[in-house]
Amino acid sequence: MKTIFILNGSNLNLLGTRQPEIYGTTTLADIETACADHVAGTGFTVDFRQSNAEHALVDWVQEARHAAAAIIINPAAFTHSSVALLDALNTFEGPVVEVHLSNIHKREAFRHHSYVSLRADTVIAGAGHSGYLYALLQVTAMLGAAR
Repeated sequence: MKTIFILNGSNLNLLGTRQPEIYGTTTLADIETACADHVAGTGFTVDFRQSNAEHALVDWVQEARHAAAAIIINPAAFTHSSVALLDALNTFEGPVVEVHLSNIHKREAFRHHSYVSLRADTVIAGAGHSGYLYALLQVTAMLGAAR
């Protein structure tokens, strides 16, 4: 089985209740279940994680170097500020897909810049929770999975 790390940044643990007009009512647990269901029977598994701590995301990206075939990452607010996360992602040799529930380019100007995009092979923004499933389709295609 090939493992895909799905890493989630700050405040995403509050999905479903935090600003539902922007992020919807789907919880992070709902997204995790949908992702696991999506890869069932494909030869892939997902390792789904969330932290409000930047260093945890950096540590997980470093772990992925030896434990994952690909990374899907929603860095949340760390998107716009974390050079450390970019540096860690630059050490990862597999596919990286950046996901955002909202369209960051239609929001406040400070959200328009993404350090993570400098490393990401694909960026999906504004598709809501379906963005994670699109990311899985992209990653499995990049890795040559048959669906």
